[in-house]
Amino acid sequence: MAEFQASSFWNEKQSSRGKHLDEIRRTIKPIKGSLTRYIIDTRTLIDGERLKREAFGEKDKRKPHKTILMVGETGTGKSTLINAIVNHMLNVKCNDRIWCEIIETKESQTKSQTNAVTVYDVFVEESPFSLSIIDTPGYGDTKGTKKDLIIAETLHELFRSKDGVHEVDAVCFVVSSNTTRLTDRQLYVFDSILSLFSNDVERNIVVLITHAPKNPTNALKAIKESKVRCAKNDDGKPVYFSFDNSHCEDFHNDDDDQTEDEEEYNKLAWDKNKKNMKNFFAFLNDCKTVSLKMTESVLRLRKQLTASINNLKDRIQLSELRKKEFQQTKAALEEHEKEMKDNNNFEFVVDEAYKEKIPIESKWWHLSKEATCCRVCEENCHYPGCWWVRDLSQCSVMSNGKCTACTGRCDHSYHIKERKIYVLKTRKVTKTKEDLKRKYEKESGEIMSLIRILENEIKLNEREKTRLVEECYQCVVTLEDIALNTDSASTLHHLDFLIEKVNETGKPERVQKLQELKKRAEAANEGLLNMLENLY
Repeated sequence: MAEFQASSFWNEKQSSRGKHLDEIRRTIKPIKGSLTRYIIDTRTLIDGERLKREAFGEKDKRKPHKTILMVGETGTGKSTLINAIVNHMLNVKCNDRIWCEIIETKESQTKSQTNAVTVYDVFVEESPFSLSIIDTPGYGDTKGTKKDLIIAETLHELFRSKDGVHEVDAVCFVVSSNTTRLTDRQLYVFDSILSLFSNDVERNIVVLITHAPKNPTNALKAIKESKVRCAKNDDGKPVYFSFDNSHCEDFHNDDDDQTEDEEEYNKLAWDKNKKNMKNFFAFLNDCKTVSLKMTESVLRLRKQLTASINNLKDRIQLSELRKKEFQQTKAALEEHEKEMKDNNNFEFVVDEAYKEKIPIESKWWHLSKEATCCRVCEENCHYPGCWWVRDLSQCSVMSNGKCTACTGRCDHSYHIKERKIYVLKTRKVTKTKEDLKRKYEKESGEIMSLIRILENEIKLNEREKTRLVEECYQCVVTLEDIALNTDSASTLHHLDFLIEKVNETGKPERVQKLQELKKRAEAANEGLLNMLENLY
């Protein structure tokens, strides 16, 4: 199983030396060791809690630009690999005995490390193209899986914002060579990212294997057995690139500490990494850039699906509570009619459903503490919502300025985003026949007419429920058509509820289709289901 082999693109195009490396050595105070380290100063373009963007160098519009997304578990060496990419762009050579870091990796670091998605824009004279590296925080760290959900949300913001990232050349899954099987946590990582993209991104997904002094047979076997969606070579095997940056992860305090054997090993490792990095950059040069326009549509549809189902659950619950109230009222009217009572304004007690807006109390720090609600329909349209959105016309559940979730499909201007949500409650209420006559003043006040009106109300509720179930079903079908990972565990989370409600509409062929989708999703996400149950 061979690595991707590329043309001599980098040899032909890369400059021998350039001003940026000289400037780094001249202006930045070095940190002495077996390799002299230089911590690159970058310009901060975005400095948010969840999204950051930093730049080094000045953009040359004459050069082509490439964008890669880096994803991997904590501890795979992703930060060191990103630094290796930057060193390659700067054309740092082994005999320079220096190491440049755009991400400071030592305990003595001066730059604080964050849990934010960070974009590094690298513009250097030495490189034949400029590069944007989207670095996602290490998945699956000790803070738990709940924290991981925020990464997909932040990427969505990055892909859709005006000054964000709108194209990608490679999605890079970083794994360690000592991997013998992909854990549930790693599969969760891959599922989370694959569920973001449309099906035109698959040929741009590659595997970067770290800590690999020799052929990473075990890691490749684990990737193949897991059936992770990625680019394949002519033999149908995953496209991968392997690196061993161990000589750049363990710096000595003194230049004289290295033995001759260590120096020889480091030179061999450097030369091998240089060759593999050339192949990786040639792959970037040759692959077709993919627009994220369809990917953004996938993300938006997933959010609309989730919002629609959550809203649907609330409205079905309200419908069922109102149905109970109607049935209690109908039973009281029938009882009064049966006994031929003379009291024309009798009293009866019902369980009345009502909505109350209460403060949000989220026990999960990563979830938004605000919800987008419709003031006309009095419904929760998006919770957890788009935490970065202030202009509600840009909320994910809005389409052409109209809400896709609330009953009235109301304009975004009728919505409000605040730290409150609507909850359904019931209360005992005493009513009279006169109350019903006032409520249905255009209809006859006779008891039998009121009973027919109540029966019609029940039917209308059932029709509305059927309509909502149809909308959610169509959203799932649309996602299946355009999403790269149609068996996403995030979709699986909603299928049981949707299957139950579609079954109530009497459409067995649709129930069968959803059950088949659920079966595929369960097989594709074995081991993730208990994890997801703990999340939601």
